[in-house]
Formats: sequence, structure tokens, C-alpha cells
Amino acid sequence: MIAKLRQVMLVLAVAGLAVAAYLTYVHYAGVHPACTAGQSCIKVQTSQWSRLAGVPVALIGLLGYAAIMGSLFAPEGEESRLATLGLTLVGFGFSAYLTFRELFSIHAICEWCVSSAVIMTLLLACALARYLLAGGPAPESHSSRYSTGSSGRMSA
Repeated sequence: MIAKLRQVMLVLAVAGLAVAAYLTYVHYAGVHPACTAGQSCIKVQTSQWSRLAGVPVALIGLLGYAAIMGSLFAPEGEESRLATLGLTLVGFGFSAYLTFRELFSIHAICEWCVSSAVIMTLLLACALARYLLAGGPAPESHSSRYSTGSSGRMSA
């Protein structure tokens, strides 16, 4: 099941990478995004919230999806699962913030942005399931924390 989740996550990460790459292209090429919702995508893509410290949020998303993908190619283990979970959690939080801005500040919905948010939400759900199914953090046994020396007394 863990291997299957990893495969699903790779497919999702590729999809997210494609969406973010397209939106990054739109930003730098100065073209209008393909959008079935009228001018909503253009309104979102040209808003003040489409950049963070001068960097397009689409590029931040592209780097985020690339990092998630990299964590999925790392050898399977607790550290790689935790890294993937952390990256998807940050991505989910950032997507939630941007969706909030779309709804309450820009008053427009970009379907490309929503698709990225859905992909990130699915990635987070899969990362959490993968982490928990693998047993989560390895419990530290009582005996490994304490040892008895030659005197028979316990020491930490």
C-alpha cells in the first residue's frame, strides 16, 4: 500500500508541476492563461497576490512540486516520508492562503490555481496516509534510552 501511495503521489506531483509550469510560463511570457471562467484567471494572475516578495507564486509552486517530487525519489524511510509530509503540509497551507486571497481579496477564482490547490490537498492526504501506514515515527523503546552499566545502576 505504501508503494502504491508513493506512485499515486508521483503522478499527482507531475500534474502539479505541469500546472505550476504553465502558470509560470503565463507570468513570464505575459500571455493570458487559458480560462473558461471569463476573466477570472487573468484577474488572479495579475493581482498583487500573484507575487511574493517579487517572485511569482507560480514559480514558488513549481519549486514546491519539484521538492515534493525529489522527496518521493529519496530512498523509502521515515526521514523521506516525514520530508514529503512536511513539504505537502507547507504546500497545502500556502495553497489555502492563496485560495483565501482569491475568494476574499481578489473576488475571482482561477481554475488553474484551484486545480493546483486540489492536487496539493490530495498530495497531503496521501503523504499523511503513507506516513501513518508506515507506522509514523519509530517509537523509542524504554530499553534503548536507558542502559545499565557494569555496576547494575541505570544511566540515561
